[in-house]
Amino acid sequence: MQCHSTSSVNSPKLLMLSTTTLMSLSSFYPGPAITSAEASILKPSHPSPTTAPEITVAPGERLRRQLKFMQDAITAIERCRKPVIAAIHGECRGLGVDMVTACDIRYCSKDAFFSVKGVDMGITADLGTLQRLPGIVGFGNAMELSLTARRVSGEEAKELGLVSRVFGSREELKEGVGAIAEGIGGKPPLAVVGTKAVMIRSRDLTVEQGLDYVATWNSSMLLSDDLTQTISAYTHKRKPTYAKL
Repeated sequence: MQCHSTSSVNSPKLLMLSTTTLMSLSSFYPGPAITSAEASILKPSHPSPTTAPEITVAPGERLRRQLKFMQDAITAIERCRKPVIAAIHGECRGLGVDMVTACDIRYCSKDAFFSVKGVDMGITADLGTLQRLPGIVGFGNAMELSLTARRVSGEEAKELGLVSRVFGSREELKEGVGAIAEGIGGKPPLAVVGTKAVMIRSRDLTVEQGLDYVATWNSSMLLSDDLTQTISAYTHKRKPTYAKL
């Protein structure tokens, strides 16, 4: 299993919601292990020759198809078989929150801040934040953040459970998250992929249904070369070598 690769979304003031942007997000499936979301803001802007949005507002079914396309582009991050880690510094608002809530693990630097900006822009957020955020920070917290659109610091994001750890600087964030990704990448690939798949699937199931799902999963995956390699490496006190997926 590849230890990690890095993709950056760099947009100091604006991330245009264009077809090109969303197609690049769709490439996350199967995508990289780290997403660095620096400053992603979903906001209207005057078109220019290089940044004109290619998706235009249209009534009825056409608009619905466009919204579904945009939703699928964000969900592609979640569908990636390998774990996707968000490393966030600076501002993360609007589309940025849509993206990081679709990631599996989130870390940030102490200068990071977050905001669900839908109501301030006169819209109901429709790319995944309202659906995924309650499962991350709890329904009540997600409701409060979404209705107030207030600014949340990195430290508060940690308290809410939006991020797992706050690093002191951008450099420490990059180094620390890289080490975490390397650590995950060195573990048995089928176990990593299976753990992610089962946890995401179990999110929408009862405990009994989730147990049945993982029993079915492991009945086909448990007796793998990865397990044999892990046991052998432990017995002979050596580093295991796993086949690529």
